[in-house]
Amino acid sequence: MYNKVIVGLGNPGSEYEYTRHNIGFITIEKIAEKFNVYFEPSKGDYLFAKRDNIFLIKPLTFMNNSGIAISQFLEIYPDFDISNMLVIHDDMDLPFGYIRIRKDGSSGGHKGVESIIYHIQNKDFCRLRIGIGKDKDAIEWVLSNFTEDEKKKLPEIIDEAISATLVWLEEGIEKAMNRFNKKVKEVI
Repeated sequence: MYNKVIVGLGNPGSEYEYTRHNIGFITIEKIAEKFNVYFEPSKGDYLFAKRDNIFLIKPLTFMNNSGIAISQFLEIYPDFDISNMLVIHDDMDLPFGYIRIRKDGSSGGHKGVESIIYHIQNKDFCRLRIGIGKDKDAIEWVLSNFTEDEKKKLPEIIDEAISATLVWLEEGIEKAMNRFNKKVKEVI
């Protein structure tokens, strides 16, 4: 049985690989590299990798249907404690590069998280939100590629997200929240 599950949200396909919406995929791939594990196909609509008692998941259902993949995983592991799942995803309500960790709660308008809550009928899982900023056209914004300047900053942002994930794994959600949640300064 796996004690912890880390899910990285994104859209499958090379055309989405470096879009803002795929920062969850980018992060979980770097976590897999750090753990020296490789993603492989599952019996469901997701790729998985595992290390010891940690299970990494990349849904293949496209962002807005991410909950299908998570519910398939939970059908295989029905006794899994959902509070031991961390979902990594983009967040337009945070400035680019900021991360925020939450213990549980609503979807915050994120369609991938909304799908998970809908399909598993539970919102008591942890989230690691990575800020991508926002633009007038939300759909166009999340599906656009990072700018060259943003790409230069991504390694540092991903490293911080990985550090937050490791603290969550080793010390728990409260320590991760205390250490990594920073106040966002209001723009005047």
